[in-house]
Amino acid sequence: MNSISTIILTYNEEKHIERCIKNAQQFSETVFLVDSFSTDQTVTIAESLGAKVYQNKWENNHAKQFNWGLKNLPITTEWIFRLDADEYLTTGLIDEINQKIPDLSADFSGVVFERKMYFMDKLMTKGMVQMNMLRLFRNRHGVCEDRWMDEHIVLTQGKSIQFDGYFVDYNLNPLGWWIQKHNNYAIREAIELLNLEFTLIEPKTEEAKQYEMSADAQSKREKKKKYAHMPLFWRSFIYFMYRYFFKFGFMQGKEGFLWHFMQGWWYRTLVDAKIYEIKKACGDDTEKVKQFISENYQIKL
Repeated sequence: MNSISTIILTYNEEKHIERCIKNAQQFSETVFLVDSFSTDQTVTIAESLGAKVYQNKWENNHAKQFNWGLKNLPITTEWIFRLDADEYLTTGLIDEINQKIPDLSADFSGVVFERKMYFMDKLMTKGMVQMNMLRLFRNRHGVCEDRWMDEHIVLTQGKSIQFDGYFVDYNLNPLGWWIQKHNNYAIREAIELLNLEFTLIEPKTEEAKQYEMSADAQSKREKKKKYAHMPLFWRSFIYFMYRYFFKFGFMQGKEGFLWHFMQGWWYRTLVDAKIYEIKKACGDDTEKVKQFISENYQIKL
C-alpha cells in the first residue's frame, strides 16, 4: 500500500462516510477523520471500518480545521491526501496513483487532480469549467491556505504535477440541503468579494503569499478579480448565460438546467444580494461593514 494518509473532515456524514473510507483505503495506508463531534453514526461507522477518529471543535473554517489535523494527527506517511466526505476517486485515478506515486521524482511535492460534480445523480459534463485541485502532497510540504471560501492546498516547497484521472463530488443529500448549504456559503463568498474592494481581512505576510502562486489557484483568483469588477446582478446573469448556452449546459436536460440555474445564477445572485444588503446598510465604511457582518452573520473579521 502507498505511504499515504488520507484526512477527511466530518460532521454528520453517515450517508457518505462508508463510501468515502472504503474508497480511500484503496490507495491509502491510513485514513484519519477530523470530526466535529458528530451526533449521528459517522464516528461509529468510521471506526468499524478501521479509520482513526480525532475530535476537534468546528470554528466555521475548513482551512483551520484541516491545518489542525496536519499539526495534531500522528501522521507518519510520506504523503497526505485531503478528501471530503462526499467525494471519492474513480477507479482509473486510484490505479494511476498506485502506479505513479512510488516512482514519483523527489522534485514533485504535490499532485493535482481534476474534480467533477454530480448533481441530482447526474455527472455534469457540459457547461463546466475544468476544476483542478492539488489534493495530494508530501508530508510537511503543504498547508491549507486560510481563506473564507475556495481554500486550496498550497505547497511550502517543491513543485506539482497533474495526473490524468479525476475524482468526483457526489453528495447524496436532497436539494433542500444543497440550498441551505449554498445559502451559508453565500455570505462567505460575499466577504471574499467585498474584501477585494475594502480589504476587510488583514493582508497575509510575504511568506504566506508566496505559497499561493500555484497556477490553478492563481488563475481562479484572477478570474474572481475580474468578476468582482462587473456590475452586481448583471454578472450572475451573464455567468449563467455563458455556462448554459455558450458552453452547452442546456444539453444535459432538466438536471443540467437546474444545476446551472441554481449554482450559476441563483447562488451568484444570492451572493450579490448579500453584498447589496451590506453596502446599503454600511456604505463604504469598512468598520461598519465588519460590524454588520459580525452582528448579522456572526462572522468576525
